[in-house]
Parts: sequence; structure tokens; C-alpha cells
Amino acid sequence: TMNSSVRVRFAPSPTGPLHIGGLRTALFNYLFAKQNKGTFVLRIEDTDKKRYVNGAEKYIEEALEWVGIKSEEGPYRQSERKDLYKNHIQSLIDKGLAYYAFDEAEALDGHRKSHEAKGKTFIYNWHNRLKLENSLSLNKEEVEKKLIANEKHVVRFKSFENKTIVCKDLIRGELSVESKLLDDKILYKSDGMPTYHFANVVDDHLMNISHVIRGEEWLPSLPLHSMLYDAFGWEKPKFAHLPLILNPKGKGKLSKRDGDKLGVPVFPLLWNGEKGDLLGFREEGYLPGALTNFLALLGWNPGTEKEIFSMNDLVKNFDINKVNSSGAKFDVEKLKWFNHKYLQLERNEKIADHLICSYQELKTMKKELVISAVELTKERANTLNELWSLCSYLFIAPVNYNEKTLKKVSKDGTIETLNELSKKIEAINTFKENEISKLIKSWINESGKGFGNVMQPARLALVGELKGIDLYVIFEFLGKEESLSRLSALSKKIKTSLQ
Repeated sequence: TMNSSVRVRFAPSPTGPLHIGGLRTALFNYLFAKQNKGTFVLRIEDTDKKRYVNGAEKYIEEALEWVGIKSEEGPYRQSERKDLYKNHIQSLIDKGLAYYAFDEAEALDGHRKSHEAKGKTFIYNWHNRLKLENSLSLNKEEVEKKLIANEKHVVRFKSFENKTIVCKDLIRGELSVESKLLDDKILYKSDGMPTYHFANVVDDHLMNISHVIRGEEWLPSLPLHSMLYDAFGWEKPKFAHLPLILNPKGKGKLSKRDGDKLGVPVFPLLWNGEKGDLLGFREEGYLPGALTNFLALLGWNPGTEKEIFSMNDLVKNFDINKVNSSGAKFDVEKLKWFNHKYLQLERNEKIADHLICSYQELKTMKKELVISAVELTKERANTLNELWSLCSYLFIAPVNYNEKTLKKVSKDGTIETLNELSKKIEAINTFKENEISKLIKSWINESGKGFGNVMQPARLALVGELKGIDLYVIFEFLGKEESLSRLSALSKKIKTSLQ
């Protein structure tokens, strides 16, 4: 059903570069919003001052922009909304649904240790809250005195004592948990900032969020969030918890370490961190469309054979009810396959733009040349970086030659052959591939030199090794002058090696 009151949000914390799982969460929110003619809101959850990382917020915005996810609203920042949270926490305290807790860290630690010694787990909740130091166990005057003296304290949620909390999830169905097993979560920290959970719920309500679509790691917080909505008397949004992205072996969440082992990034863009640079998919030569197509199919199954989905196709076909609840394996080979497909589908001009952006050596080249190099080499490339290694010799003359081949061709006869070839090349008027091919082939036949004896050194001269596209096409691409210059460079090199 179309629903223009659909409002979703992507709410990352600026604690470092955006992980690929976060990017997928943003994508699923965006697709759902677009599909329902709704609104996609970006909210930066920066209440955790200790973990705040400079540059992370800008990184998140740039990553979303790179893959084509635009937010209609935001970015809102929680650090700029402190007054809103203050008023709302006060209302819970006034209703007797939240309370001040003055327990010192050491005291709580002591309780934990003594419980452990008895083989129990210490939980701060209904069965011991009156024995601890808080506004439920102390009398009013004591509490007033502590607050006036600015004694360090937190605000805790007075979680319900004997309730079955039933939560609905669009992907996982119904989940229920007994409230007596839950602890009295901290809603306000001693630094006067709300915790993630409290700010999150208040914001989702105030921003009229209709659907909360987020990663599976938030599932354990769902009962608390549910109780908070009930405590405020607010209507709950619909929840959907997306499956984890697992490493290719399917053993645990995809981590940076997994990425390093596989030689693939786990971040969309380059991140200049304190521990060095972390490469992103952009820098490794992946196209944004291929990445979003690949990510959309991690956890969602269209139920058909179709695999290639543009962003518009995704908006049309995506179905939140068809998202799986079990983890999705990150298959590197599949991602490369998508990227290969996208390189073939993409206009060569656009690919040329990507290359010119990424490689200094191309900045001064005519764009037409770069486009034609792309056309000649892209069908063998999986990534832009591979594409560059397949076509770079068309722009940069070899400085080093493949040693084995160089040894093989280093003999007097080769220098003579290269000089004769140069004379033939010099004499060609129409420097086009078919003309060059015709003249050189007939010269080889007449001279009886044998194809390999001419073609191997010629290819080594132009490419630096025995690889690359059709030799006559390379000649035409380089033009007469550059071709001659490369043939003579190899002659010199062989001369020196023979002396």
C-alpha cells in the first residue's frame, strides 16, 4: 500500500568510517522511503562524546552521496537537541517511571564481583533497586540534598516488574520477553547527556518516524525501546531488524580483518585514520551502482532470476517483507561479477571520467583517447583498478621490461629487426590498424624472419611485457611518433645489455 506518511531515518554514530553494513541499512531505508513516496531522514547520533571522531560525520555524508542516497531531511544532530531530552526525562521522573541513581562505579563493581563469586549475575532492577543508592530507596530530603550538591548521578528507567513485553518485527515476526529479566537501563549519563537508547526513542517519536529499519545488533534493545514508548504513552513505529552481513565463510560478522584477508575493503570510501589509511570500495575501483546492487541482494531476495537492478529497479521491486532473518554472506567474487557487469553496461565516457579522476597520469590526456582506451580494454576488467592496469601502457611508455622476455630477445638480430621494423613504420602514410597490419605482415612474409621474432620484441617494446590488446591496434593508438620512440628505446636497452 502506498503511504505518504512513511518516514524513515538512517541514524549513524560518528565514531569512525561507515561500515558496509551501515551503508546497506541506509540503502534499505532509502528504498523503502522512495517506494512509499515517503521521507528519508538523516540523523547523526553523537551523544557519546568519548567515542566521537572528527571527520566521521562528513565521511558518512560523502559515502551516502557517492552511492546516490539523498536525504530529504537532516542531518539532525542529537548534540544540538539536548533541551528536548531534558524535558522528556523530567516527565518520566515526574511520572515515577524513571529515577535518579547515585551508586558509585566501585560499589556496583563490588556487587558484580560478589554475585560472580556465588555464580550469579548482578542485574540492577526490581529485585534489588531498593537496596541500592537511588531516589527510590533514599528519602526525598536526601535526594534533594544530593541533587542540589550536584552529586554525580545517572537516571535509570524503572523497568516494568511483571509484564510480558511483546514486540513485533516485520522480518522476524513476534518476539516476547519477560520484563523481570531486564535491567533498569541508564537513560541519562552522569555527563548530562542522554544515552543512545533514550535519545533514539525520543527522536523517533518527535520526528514522526513510521518505520525503524536497522541492523540486527539493535534487536536486544527492542524490549527497552518498546517499554519506553509505553511509558510515554506513545504509538510505536513498525520495526524491522536487518540480518547481519557475515564474512564469506558465514562465521560471524564481516570485519575489517576479514576484508584484509580477502583483499577487499569493508568501507565505502578511503578513511584516513590514526592507524593509517583504510581503503574504500571507491578507491579500489568499484562503481557505486554495482555496490548498491550487490548490497541490496544481501538479505533481500527478489524471488526471481533477475540480478541486475538499477537504483530505480530497486525502488520498484524492493520488499521489506522479503528480507531474510538469517545472516547474509559477503561474497567477494559475486561483488566482482557485479562490478564487471556494470563496467560493461556503463557508458565509456563515464568510465573515462572515473579513471581521469583517479589517475594523475591521465589528467593531461585528451578525453577521447581515454574513452577509446576504455573501449579497447574494459571487457577484461572487473574493477577500475584492473582496467587501469590493462590500459596504462597506452599512456605510459614502459620503463622496465619483463626480464625473462628481455633476456630471450637480447641478441644482435633483434636490434636489426627493430631497426627494420622502424623503417617500415616510418614509411606508412595512413597510420591505421588495418594498413599497418597489411604492410607489416607482408614484410614479415617476404623477409622470412618468422612472426615470433618480430612480434615478441615489438610487443615488449610497446607494452613492456607479452600482454595487451592486438598489436596493430596499439600502434594506431600510440601514433607513429610514440611507436617509433618505444621501438628505439628497446633497441638501446638491448644494446646496453649486450655490451
